[in-house]
Amino acid sequence: MNRLCIGRAMAAMALAGTAAVPALAGEGGGGAYPNGVENFVMGALPPPGLYGIVYVNGYSADRLMDSNGNNLNVPGFKVTANIIAPRLVWLPGVKLLGGDLVTSTIIPLVDLKVSAAGRTESRSGLGDILVGSGVAWHHSQALHSIAAVDFYLPTGSFDSARLANVGRNYLAWEPVYAASYVDPNGPNADIKLGYMVNRRNKDTDYRTGQEFHFDYALGWGFGNGITAGVGGFFYRQMTDDNQGGTDLSGSKGRAFAIGPSVKYDSGKGWFIAAKWQKESAVRNRPEGSAFWLKAVFPL
Repeated sequence: MNRLCIGRAMAAMALAGTAAVPALAGEGGGGAYPNGVENFVMGALPPPGLYGIVYVNGYSADRLMDSNGNNLNVPGFKVTANIIAPRLVWLPGVKLLGGDLVTSTIIPLVDLKVSAAGRTESRSGLGDILVGSGVAWHHSQALHSIAAVDFYLPTGSFDSARLANVGRNYLAWEPVYAASYVDPNGPNADIKLGYMVNRRNKDTDYRTGQEFHFDYALGWGFGNGITAGVGGFFYRQMTDDNQGGTDLSGSKGRAFAIGPSVKYDSGKGWFIAAKWQKESAVRNRPEGSAFWLKAVFPL
């Protein structure tokens, strides 16, 4: 359930003000989940207690891809988004289904700049807050997993006349499942899968299609607190977008990203992870790159 509630690709709201651009995957070319946010240890939670996490993200894209993977060459297209998202995770020590109950909330602060077709807008503020709850299991010393349901609340500012918006103006929810194999002296593998169901944006009568995605990480623990390898995401839209009751044929999106990833575990209850990822095989979405930083610590 470790999810920011602001999708970096949602910054492509520029498209809402560019009439010459065809329909894209997801309203404005983005979605509620920030693909690639998670890194090593995404499926393993600590013992009962209260924990803080801070996500930091920098995303940039200057290419907008069509349904065939070709650059649409929108004049002056550029998206930059910087996000700081504090998260609280509470494990109250309650057992459920053989695991530990966990609840979480994420409050993203977004700084967004969008340029397209001679227009440029900047917007900063609170994004869409996430709340979620689930169960975490420790199957062995190395293998861990989490099953949860996350809800993305429409708390971010939205105006259909704007070029840039820091909120999506609709409720979204998804079941998620994450698993981690953690070995400080050997192989490490992590995956987090989700299936997003989006409600309709009442201001635009637009409903983004259902979305399947997963974040992944593969690496090696070197026995000194350092794990290094690669990480990224896979994204595939499963149903067409809909506007005014009509499905928008050819609006499904997809993307894949990969890049270097590293984690340092202090052995004192806190760790920090960082990665850079480059997007490719993109359809109906912006194509860019992102830097992610994640710090976890007990409170």
